[in-house]
Amino acid sequence: MRTGLLALASLAYLSNAAVAQVPEKDSNCDRACLEGYIDRYLVAMLEQDVSDDLFARNARFTENGIELPLGNEGLWWGMSGLGGYRFYVPDIETQQIAFIGTVVENMANNGVNNDEGNNVAISIRLKIRDGLITEIEQLVSRPPVQLGGGGDGGDDGFPGGGTTGDRVLAMGEPHPIFFEVIPEDERHTREELVEAGNHYFTALARHDSQGYYPFTEDCERWENGFLATDDCLANFTGDSLNGIVDRIRDRRFVAADTERGIVFAFAFFDHHRINWTWQLAELFKIENGLMRRIEAVFHQAPFGIPSGWSMYEQSISEEIQSVR
Repeated sequence: MRTGLLALASLAYLSNAAVAQVPEKDSNCDRACLEGYIDRYLVAMLEQDVSDDLFARNARFTENGIELPLGNEGLWWGMSGLGGYRFYVPDIETQQIAFIGTVVENMANNGVNNDEGNNVAISIRLKIRDGLITEIEQLVSRPPVQLGGGGDGGDDGFPGGGTTGDRVLAMGEPHPIFFEVIPEDERHTREELVEAGNHYFTALARHDSQGYYPFTEDCERWENGFLATDDCLANFTGDSLNGIVDRIRDRRFVAADTERGIVFAFAFFDHHRINWTWQLAELFKIENGLMRRIEAVFHQAPFGIPSGWSMYEQSISEEIQSVR
């Protein structure tokens, strides 16, 4: 366990609400409580502390689709600092929470907290049961690796320069649209949000500009911290996206915030012609059945890689999976 100043910094990171709402066994978490689990998980990962107070003994952990032992593997090995961007999607109904944010990773120095390292974007799903974390699923979007160096290959090739972690961090905080509460009589159910979000995947897969495109007039889509389009509807009704994705599979909707109209999914975009897969986390702000803002974080992965959470038939299917 890392101690000293690092531990003090970690404690300072936790909000008072998160500390105050550590649940008793068998109690359900509200929004603040679920967000607190993310905060506590990040600190645990930073300190390499797999505590029985936070994790179930049989907790399952995957990173970038690969199941690993929990503790000192993957990002647990090299995380050296807490990041500044945090986007929570609590799902009170299923007692899960999804998250997109940034942390610092120092792979060249085994996670030593010396104010050096790379910003990395991280997407997380936690499942809470009986007051403990039972499932951890995370995607880590790292800078390109420079052979013989410390892991930072510089610019990852996206517009604006820098890396995904740098650009997501530069966003500062989630857009104000995401904090807007949907009037109670206009809210969608969890499954309605899932279905609405899935329209995006269906519209993009084998796109021909003739599909069903339920976007608001002001819909924007952000990819890896940069603006991909400020007019989703025009983008989809044009032909620039035609045939851009061969298959969008393993569409796992893992969290829905019905109060704010947000749904979060993990999925894979397969490209046969270039033989690679985008592994991604994506969230949708939905109002009156229409998508108003879309944000995604993704990275290149081996073609056909599974999520680590689906049966084979599910992993190659384009059907909705509503994960509970």
